[in-house]
Amino acid sequence: MKSYIKTTAGFVLSATMATASYGATVNVGELQGFTGPLESMIGAMSGGANLAVTESNDSGNYLQGTIVVHQGDSVCIDAAVAIAEAERLINDENVMAIMGPNCSGNTGAVITNVLVPNGVVAISPSATSPALSTLEDGGWFFRTSPSDARQGQVLADIAMSRGQSDMAVTYTNNDYGKGLADAFASAYEAVGGTITVMSGHEDDKADYSADVAALSAGGSSTLAVLGYADTGGKGIIAASEDTGAFTDYVFADGMISTTTSGAIGDGSWGTLPAPSGALAANWLSVAEAGGVDGTGAYSAESYDAMALIILASQAAGSTDRAAIQAEVMNVANAPGRQCSAGGLGDCLKWISGGLVVDYVGATGVEFTAVGEGKGSYAEKEVIGGAFTTVASHQ
Repeated sequence: MKSYIKTTAGFVLSATMATASYGATVNVGELQGFTGPLESMIGAMSGGANLAVTESNDSGNYLQGTIVVHQGDSVCIDAAVAIAEAERLINDENVMAIMGPNCSGNTGAVITNVLVPNGVVAISPSATSPALSTLEDGGWFFRTSPSDARQGQVLADIAMSRGQSDMAVTYTNNDYGKGLADAFASAYEAVGGTITVMSGHEDDKADYSADVAALSAGGSSTLAVLGYADTGGKGIIAASEDTGAFTDYVFADGMISTTTSGAIGDGSWGTLPAPSGALAANWLSVAEAGGVDGTGAYSAESYDAMALIILASQAAGSTDRAAIQAEVMNVANAPGRQCSAGGLGDCLKWISGGLVVDYVGATGVEFTAVGEGKGSYAEKEVIGGAFTTVASHQ
C-alpha cells in the first residue's frame, strides 16, 4: 500500500485562484450501502457526508463551483454491483472523487477494479478490514475509520476489564468479519481470555438455530457477534434470544444499531469508532444544527471523508482527480492551522489564501502512513434499550 509524507508546497496558491467558479457544477460521488446489511446505519452516514457538502456550498468559499452529490447503492454484499455503481459514478456522472464504499469486501473490489485503473480517489468512512492496509491501491484509497486490527485489541481489553474471561465468537463470513475475528481472538487470548467456540456465519439465512446451538455447545454464557445488524447478526441474536442460549453479548461496530439494541436486554456492550471529549461534543452540536443524527454509527467519519475530498480539491485548485489525490494527506495531517467540524468555510478560505491547514474535523483526523485513521473508540452499552456511550478508548 502507499506511504505518505505531508508536504506544504501544494498550499501556495496564486492570487488568481481567489475567485470562485460561479455557475460551475462540481460532481462528487457517494457510494454507500443504501440497501443491504448496513441499511439501518446509512441514513446518519449519508447525512454526515451531505452536511459537509451543504456547509461548503453555503460558505461560498469553495472555488471550483457548486458541489452536487451523485449517489450509488453498493448494496454492500455484492462486489459486482459495487463495481458497476463506482464505474457509473466515474464514467457517467464524471465525479471528481468518491466518498465510500462501506463494507470491506466491496471496498477491496472497487479499489482493484475501478479506483486504480481509472485513477480516482475514494475515501471510505467505514471499511475497516486489516487487509485493506496492505492492498495495492496505487495511492487512490483512504479511510477515515481505523483498521480492525485496533478494534480487536480494544474489544479484548474491555472484555477483560468487565470480567468476561471466556466467550463464544461468531463472525460474518467475509473480509470484514474474518479480519476482525482474527484480530480479536489474537488480542483476547494474549490477555488471558478463552474462546470456547469461534465460527463464521453466512448472511441472509432463514434459520440460525443450528449456528447458535453449535456456539453454545462450548459452555460460555457470553457471545461476541462480529457481523451486520440488519442481516446475519440480527438472525444470530434472534435465534439466541428464542432459545436463551446466551445471557449477554459483545458487539463490534457493524452491530451498533437500533436494530440490535431493540432486540436484547440491557447490559450487553460493543465498540464503535467515534470521537471523544471536546471533539465529540462539537460534532454532536454541529450535526444537530444540520439536522443529522450525530450519534449514528460512522456519521462523523462520513462527514470527515467528504470534507477531505472537498478540501483536497480546494488545495489542488482543481477538480482534476490526480491533483486531488496529491493533496489528501496534506490537508489531513499536521502541521497547519487546525479546522474542525462546522468550520469548513474558514478552512476553505485559509487554503485559498495560501495557508497550510491541518483538518482535525469531527473525529480528530490524523492519517497513518498508509492513509487510514488512527481513531478512538466509544464503549457503548445497552441501557434502557439503546446503545449509550459509557467510556472512550484511544
